[in-house]
Amino acid sequence: MRGKKPTNCPTSALRLLTGAVGAIAVSGLFAGPASAQNEGIILEEIVVTAQKRQESLQDVPISVATMQGESLNALFSGSEDILALSGRVPGLYAESSNGRSAPRFYLRGLGNIDFDLAASQPVSVVMDEVVMENVVLKGFPLFDVQNIEVIRGPQGTLFGRNTTAGIVKINTRRPTDEFNGYLKGSYGRYGTTNLEGAVGGSLIEDELTARVSVLHRTRDNWITNGHTGQKSLGRYDESAARLQFEWRVSDRLTALMSHQNRSLDGTSSIFRANVFTPGSNALNQNYDRDVVYYDGGDNNPQEYQSHGTTLNLTWDFDDVTVTSITSYQQADGFSRGDIDGGVVDFSQSVTIPPGISFDPNAIIFGVPALTFPGTINTSSVTQDGADTDQMTQEFRIASNDAERFNWQIGAFYFRSDLVVTTDSFASFGFSGNQQDTMIQQENDTWAVFGQGSWDVTDRLNLTAGVRYTDDEKDFQVLQFGQLWLDIGIPTFIAAPINVDDGQLSWEASANFAVTDNASLYARYADGFRAQTIQGRDVAFLETPTVAKPETIESVEAGFKADLFGGRGRVNFAAFHYEVDDMQLSIIGGASNTNQVVNAKKGEASGFEFEADFLITDYFLVSIGTSYNDTEIKDPTLATKPCGSGLCTPLDPVNPADTTQVLVDGNPFPRAPETTHNLNMRLHAPVRNNSELYIATDWVWYGDINMPLYEAVEFKTDGHYEAGVRLGYKNHDSGWDIAVFGRNISDQDNVVGFVDFSNNTGFVNEPQTYGVEVTWEFGE
Repeated sequence: MRGKKPTNCPTSALRLLTGAVGAIAVSGLFAGPASAQNEGIILEEIVVTAQKRQESLQDVPISVATMQGESLNALFSGSEDILALSGRVPGLYAESSNGRSAPRFYLRGLGNIDFDLAASQPVSVVMDEVVMENVVLKGFPLFDVQNIEVIRGPQGTLFGRNTTAGIVKINTRRPTDEFNGYLKGSYGRYGTTNLEGAVGGSLIEDELTARVSVLHRTRDNWITNGHTGQKSLGRYDESAARLQFEWRVSDRLTALMSHQNRSLDGTSSIFRANVFTPGSNALNQNYDRDVVYYDGGDNNPQEYQSHGTTLNLTWDFDDVTVTSITSYQQADGFSRGDIDGGVVDFSQSVTIPPGISFDPNAIIFGVPALTFPGTINTSSVTQDGADTDQMTQEFRIASNDAERFNWQIGAFYFRSDLVVTTDSFASFGFSGNQQDTMIQQENDTWAVFGQGSWDVTDRLNLTAGVRYTDDEKDFQVLQFGQLWLDIGIPTFIAAPINVDDGQLSWEASANFAVTDNASLYARYADGFRAQTIQGRDVAFLETPTVAKPETIESVEAGFKADLFGGRGRVNFAAFHYEVDDMQLSIIGGASNTNQVVNAKKGEASGFEFEADFLITDYFLVSIGTSYNDTEIKDPTLATKPCGSGLCTPLDPVNPADTTQVLVDGNPFPRAPETTHNLNMRLHAPVRNNSELYIATDWVWYGDINMPLYEAVEFKTDGHYEAGVRLGYKNHDSGWDIAVFGRNISDQDNVVGFVDFSNNTGFVNEPQTYGVEVTWEFGE
């Protein structure tokens, strides 16, 4: 689905860019006789910690992809948030309806579309060996990062519950003895700035090191509210910092202390009323990226603060290493939004903007109204906030590089306290603390685990692991909005809910080295996603819903190889998994609910392929592709489709309730059938150990069905985005000066929808471009 035609760059800038690319291409592809044989240039070995020990990517019997270095940093030149990771490795997708907070990740088609701040996710985010459980914690900005590992498939043995789809594992740079750091600044379209830096080194020689990292990102308001005539949406002001100390207490004991915090003040997601015409998924005449029409929502503000402290202790004995990781994380804030995305005028006296559809005869809460853009059936402004804290403790004992058999055992404890506040009366013009509904969820989890890896021969390795997890959740309503009583609507106090379950997870894998540079592997793994309580509908006089745990069984087989004397690398994995009692979310629709349910089963099959090729000493190409064939299998599972009455459902009607449709056979919600990514970097050496370079990155998505049901309007297909970077780098001085562009073809890609009031949609980040200067210094 495509929106408006791309906006072209100024002709002079385009000519300059084209000329620069041509010059680099000529000098880079044909400069001198340098070759791999002469200079020995090969691809850098990638080290990962997917099995909680350092190993070469090519030796790990798991489908793992990594992002690091210049190609990773380029994604954030335009001040992007963590959603910029979406599609950058095969099978990974990310989206959010909460602005720069509460991202939702999907791997191999498996994720959760629930927007609520208490929603659980099957993709876990682990930062510096600490799980970030709540969706608000998952949105911590990325800066001063060593690498990111995307670990696909169930990871329950080593990482526990809620990893049925996989893990996004973020490893930041640690302090070292060498003095080093960097400063980076960029400025671009819409007054977008990205300022970051880090410095670290030894404070006491051979005893104490430190590193401090800082970030500040801003953007001006760039979206005009056509109803008020003010340019009042789109801004953000985000700051974050991280401080680390590593103390070598003795020859055996090392202590790493890390503290990080974040502050975000800006605009939440931008909802746009009736941007889909019934029967089409194309953006229509009501869509203008730079203009919306809001009569509520206070310009969709968003504010969040978070902080966390982690202590990582490592005792290195002769035969084993003992690790203790203790962490406390806290976040609080809110997002507010005009969810219907338009104007509801009961006076029927507002002037309609030219070219915008409208309805002079709409009925809102039983009262005639003029609405635009298009027909709006429900006026909706809501605000949700979260106050969450979590404490985690992990102990591990691991062998130290034994000749044939390596092992690790451990224990894990997790406790969280979450209070979600919902202002459900903003649409009626009432607001304030007494109108808020507040619910509380507490979660306690403990687990024990172990894994062993045996080198049967020099070429055959067998690995097996097991984990037992106990998970308990408590739910209670702390407060109802007073207005429910004031206006005489009967209410209730929901009874407290307690759910508890224990699960055994295990895995087994084999890795066979066909040659010194190629291996085959096979893996079986199971896992579970803990029971879920969804209580947001309490704010709208509905009872909470509870879903029992989902369990997954997964098999995969793959091939990994280094080719052409280290100048090529290919990884391939094929997989099949089945999810029993699959947890799904029913969002919106005619009933405008937020419920969690269990489907009998979900099945998926597919593959991932990724490759890096050093075509010449100056030209690097990385490609990736994935295919996901997902299917819900439950002949009785039904839901109410769009409440607006303006969409076109494709599912069969439920004979037991003709207001519902059956979703058996549908793909998983938000599961891209295909993803493709391409990275290219071409450089040309110049004098003084410098280079001119151009790098570009592309991502494509295949068909995506956004809701649980299928409808013409809420399917996307053929979306893509691209970025480019053109610069000069001096390796001796550490200076890097570049111009960049993100979403360079100005694609208007739909990334979300709201279906209970009208055909509301929201879209991707706009085209940005600018200049960035980086200085890397130190040893």
